[in-house]
Amino acid sequence: MSKVVKSAYAQAGVNIDVKMGAVGSIKQMVASTKTANVIGGIGAFGGLHKVPVGKNMILVASTDGVGTKLKVAAMMNKHDTVGQDIVNHCVNDILVQGAKPLFFMDYIGAAKIDPAQFKSVVSGLCKACKENHMALLGGETAEMPGLYPAGEYDLVGTIVGCVNKNQLITGKSIRAGDVIIGFPSGGLQTNGFSLARRVIFDLCQYSWQDKLPGTNQTFGEALLAVHRSFLRPVAKLLERKIKITGMAHITGGGFQDNIPRVLPKAANAEIDRSTWEVPTIFKFIQNQGKVDRDEMYRVFNMGIGYVVILPKNQLEKATNILKAQHQQYSVIGVIRKGTGVVTFKN
Repeated sequence: MSKVVKSAYAQAGVNIDVKMGAVGSIKQMVASTKTANVIGGIGAFGGLHKVPVGKNMILVASTDGVGTKLKVAAMMNKHDTVGQDIVNHCVNDILVQGAKPLFFMDYIGAAKIDPAQFKSVVSGLCKACKENHMALLGGETAEMPGLYPAGEYDLVGTIVGCVNKNQLITGKSIRAGDVIIGFPSGGLQTNGFSLARRVIFDLCQYSWQDKLPGTNQTFGEALLAVHRSFLRPVAKLLERKIKITGMAHITGGGFQDNIPRVLPKAANAEIDRSTWEVPTIFKFIQNQGKVDRDEMYRVFNMGIGYVVILPKNQLEKATNILKAQHQQYSVIGVIRKGTGVVTFKN
């Protein structure tokens, strides 16, 4: 009988067979995201995708990570929603410039690949890719013992989309008098989790299974709420020829750092904080953590995940379209003459 020799690499913490088995197990899910412009399948050294047709088409790309929201996913042993989070986050980032997604690529790094965990994450990636009508074109799965803590992983995504150069939205056409519409977030999205975890789990000593006071949700459910994609309502506004002068995805940096990224230097965005109800999870963090109100609006989205800026004469038509799509919204502010900053009212 031949002696079975254990792999030296496996003894060092990296089991190639387990990793390749995990990759093989998700091929069917990934294939389900294939679009008409994808060439070939998973497994090649590079993913292949047809170039958008049209001399004025330009590519828009972005990359981002889920951050310490992954700590909550690990606590709950629930990993499918973070896959949706990173896809939707990246979709919203390029949507700001009017781009629609073409394909997505992921990076998952861990001390050791857990096949069940890995498959759950990828199931979320695939779900969101299909919902956003784009392909999961490829990715990288890396085992690096000693770099990542045992049982944890990192999740990063890169998206490529396209927009006609003549329809690129830059914010340059924003003018005083334009109105600001806000779409509600599903929760914290993918930002502010280091502060949220410190307040809830360290200072207040709650567990993820405890109920968030005043709600029927556990803290875990509130924190893992999926980062929404705003592609559908924005695409409908653009299809109906609504003149959008600017958009912003409210991520890390909140209102104060994200809206100025699209503001002309001679314009301010005045946000009326009385125009929407701040979700309970943010109120809890602010009160229990004794966090300054203005800091809350810089760290968190405070219930507004995405903003659309348009001329006042476009508002009625735009809101009628949103109502027909059953998209919730609030008119949260106005553009004033200024110096390119966000100011708050109320």
